[in-house]
Amino acid sequence: MNEDIRVPEVRCNVDGGESLGIIPTKEALAKADEMGLDLVLIAPNAKPPVAKIMDYGKFKYQEEKKKKEQRKNQIKIEVKEIKLSVKIADNDINYKVKHAREFLEEGKHVKFRVFLRGREMAHPEAGREVLLRVWPMVEDIGVMDKPPRFEGRYYNMLVLPKKEDKKK
Repeated sequence: MNEDIRVPEVRCNVDGGESLGIIPTKEALAKADEMGLDLVLIAPNAKPPVAKIMDYGKFKYQEEKKKKEQRKNQIKIEVKEIKLSVKIADNDINYKVKHAREFLEEGKHVKFRVFLRGREMAHPEAGREVLLRVWPMVEDIGVMDKPPRFEGRYYNMLVLPKKEDKKK
């Protein structure tokens, strides 16, 4: 930008779209000073490099505004975690599945986790069986993104909400 440009000549454009052609860098800097704007190097690897006369502060402000708008329009995915155990009773499973169904209806992702304690680690398939008992209870409103998988001391299963038809 401005005096930091170390090339002898640049292809110069003005912010409004007007092209000044290939001119010496000093002349482009003088033109920018005369207009009260900055000379900014846009394409330094081009032959000759391309520079633009613009209000750099305004340009940076517009860029920040665009980024902020993009962040605002981003969809944040919430993942709710439901913890289960190998020795869980049927009524407890039903209670936790009821909550999971509410989360799925709100459009949130649900991660079911079975924690294996002590000697339960000798038979990790018991955790998988618990998750496979839970799956039929939520399959009408959810899609299994990740099937039951053993990770460390946990058996995990990720369920996403089903996509609704846009015609409805």
